[in-house]
Amino acid sequence: MKRKTSRGAVSRRDLLAGAGVAGLGALGAPELLAAAQAGAAAPGPGSDSVSVMKGGVYETVPLRQESINVAALQSRLMSVDLKNLDATMKRNLAHVVKLIDYAQGSGAEWGGERRWGGKQDLICMHEFPIQGWQPWNRAELQKIAFDLPGPETEVISERARHYGCYVAFGCYARDKDWPNHVINMSVIVGPDGDIVSKQWKARNILGAFGGIGLIGTTVYDVLDRFVEMYGWDATLPVARTDIGNIAMTAVGLEPMLYQALALKGAEILILTVTGGSNAEQAMQTARATRTYCVGVGNSVSPDNPGFAEAVGARDEGTVIADPRGTSLARSANHHEDIVSARVPIGDFRKTRSPAEYPMALLLPVFQQYRPSVKPNGFLEELPDDYRQAGALLKRRMGRE
Repeated sequence: MKRKTSRGAVSRRDLLAGAGVAGLGALGAPELLAAAQAGAAAPGPGSDSVSVMKGGVYETVPLRQESINVAALQSRLMSVDLKNLDATMKRNLAHVVKLIDYAQGSGAEWGGERRWGGKQDLICMHEFPIQGWQPWNRAELQKIAFDLPGPETEVISERARHYGCYVAFGCYARDKDWPNHVINMSVIVGPDGDIVSKQWKARNILGAFGGIGLIGTTVYDVLDRFVEMYGWDATLPVARTDIGNIAMTAVGLEPMLYQALALKGAEILILTVTGGSNAEQAMQTARATRTYCVGVGNSVSPDNPGFAEAVGARDEGTVIADPRGTSLARSANHHEDIVSARVPIGDFRKTRSPAEYPMALLLPVFQQYRPSVKPNGFLEELPDDYRQAGALLKRRMGRE
């Protein structure tokens, strides 16, 4: 059920969600300050709590090894064809599989034999490597989106099992609990082939696309119902795996969100914005959050319908950065490329010095800040296309 507030009032949830610290929204100002000063985790609704650092300590699971190899695939953006959906989806999946094989130093060309390079423990892809992106309407997206798990993800799962690695990628997904929604989802598949984490996009950058809006559902679009179903901790998820704590986000230019993920214990941040990821932002994010950061975007993409080849490709490329913001590996151009680096995750976990924040000073600002657009827009209306989404956004911002 959607919670209502009196006309003109802004709930604590609205305020803090708009400020990027949604997990603190269940407390009032005195309790927030007391929790911050005591280093306590802020509880969510009911008995649900938010897993967050307390005195620099955070939740983990034991590591399977002290160092891991991480690879980022800077791949093309090739949209599926609705008139030939099965064939073009299989084409894109085959291309993704080929790049995974190349990252692991093997491929069909050599009978699957490993020819060079070390085994990769984590392979990262961008936001839409399988489906691509077009201004599809909701009915079209319903056809393009796939189930998690499903036949499409089983292709990725097979490669993860084959190599005993984790594979992280973005997609449009369906969910039986959210009929008619298409969810912008980040997915992490584990070495046993199972999906270990499904991480919804937290929010879209509102008002950044002129007269249109995006129609892939994010947490912010349905915040109240999302929290009722999954709890506050799920709004900014961190996958606690045996190669480290991993968070993925397709949200660009959102430094407070990245900081919140770091405070929740993320050790590896994967930034995946198709058409928007860039190496410089990833390096700055790594330095600011004191995490390892993978900034992976799309390459130059020939023959993507409706777009010039270079749209979304970044000259500064894809990068894997350490907590000082130093590049460990970086693509040299905007073509398809694979970069990889060794991450000493065990030493990092033992010696990590997380940033300290004077929350008693900051929280009153977050509480009194009023965002232009409150959450829950898709609980009020589910737009059918990008124009309707843009009109809904204008109404929510009071511009109509």
